[in-house]
Amino acid sequence: MSADYAVPSSSPLESDARATMTDHTVAPGEIAIGVVIGRAAEYFDFFVYGIASVLIFPGVFFPFASPVQGTIYAFALFALAFIARPIGTAIFMEIDRRHGRGAKLTIALFLLGGSTAAIAFLPNYTQIGALSIWLVAAFRVGQGLALGGAWDGLASLLALNAPEGRKGWYAMMPQLGAPIGFLLASALFAFFLSNLTREDFLDWGWRYPFYVAFAINVVALFARLRLVATEEFVRMLDMHELDPTPVHQVVRVHGRDILIGAFVPLASFALFHLVTIFPISWITLFTQRSSSEFLMVQFAGAIVAAGGIVASGLFADQIGRRTTVAISASLIGVFAIGSIIAPILIGDSSAGQTIYVIVGFGLLGLSYGQTSGSVTANFGSRYRYTGAALTADLAWLIGAAFAPLVALSVSSEFGLAWVGVYLLSGAVCTLAALSINRRASRTA
Repeated sequence: MSADYAVPSSSPLESDARATMTDHTVAPGEIAIGVVIGRAAEYFDFFVYGIASVLIFPGVFFPFASPVQGTIYAFALFALAFIARPIGTAIFMEIDRRHGRGAKLTIALFLLGGSTAAIAFLPNYTQIGALSIWLVAAFRVGQGLALGGAWDGLASLLALNAPEGRKGWYAMMPQLGAPIGFLLASALFAFFLSNLTREDFLDWGWRYPFYVAFAINVVALFARLRLVATEEFVRMLDMHELDPTPVHQVVRVHGRDILIGAFVPLASFALFHLVTIFPISWITLFTQRSSSEFLMVQFAGAIVAAGGIVASGLFADQIGRRTTVAISASLIGVFAIGSIIAPILIGDSSAGQTIYVIVGFGLLGLSYGQTSGSVTANFGSRYRYTGAALTADLAWLIGAAFAPLVALSVSSEFGLAWVGVYLLSGAVCTLAALSINRRASRTA
């Protein structure tokens, strides 16, 4: 490859790595594998924290509160990462511009894995008091900043290089990282819950999933750097102008598109934590069902979600990505109405709880498979890389950050039916955003 494609701002380490791989050709399959591994690592970190917010943190860091109030406090800390994520995007885009994408990814993934692993070493509240809570909050913010920096352009590159008529198939591949990350996290927690006493689990057993996070992030880092460090990757980025643009410029030019794009996946993102994190809290706090057994039900649900993601790629290539998102949002709306009418689904009925989880995960996979970048065509090529990152940040903040907190707060106070109302509002927002975007596209 020609040296004309070298990135001036690349760090010496990245440049050296690129020099050793000048003959490597990046195939779409390799990009897909790199994306899935990277996303799986990110989601593993977040799901480990999310599950611990229910099973661990109330007793370890909020022993002064009731179980319900302690879980609500833990969910408030859970939301901090989503608030920090856009800030992380802005910071790491500057690192990308000045030092190269390899340096950006290295710092981001070490921060992500390090922040998660550091939680494993924290003393509990009875040992150091409120300082333990402040430290958990600080490391949670570190996770959010790092996730903003982990945006590498691989998903956009994969979609842009997809064969004609296969864009939906390639667009769904990065989304497989979510169920894989949840499979790993739920299986680890279920294993320790099943094989340790409650005392041992709260004392030291819960810490092991957090230890594992750092190792997984190192593997993900090498998988992604293997692609980022090639001349072929840089050439493909340059061809599509997938370079970091200052955040303020993107917001000035495409602020409206970012806002609309953030509301498009709202149905999926609201459902995301209503079938993963929130049900664990309800089962733990208000039923006699075993948490480890329910985690394995969710494990099966994550497999169903992976199948739904794959199916979304097939559907999208036949009927279009936006149509697939619209149909999925409508189905989520029906599911939400059913949850309003029959809240027993996640009440005391084990069969109803299982049905809720499995069906919810299936709908999550079908909807989530095509939400990523469903309106990125609105961005000019110069702004697509940063614009897609900001859109995702805002979507997660609006749709998912406070979902467990809101769901547990309203359901514990007013009943489970209100969880369905919350989910229905997300489906309505998605359909409205798609409609607004369609009208804007026609008049542009």
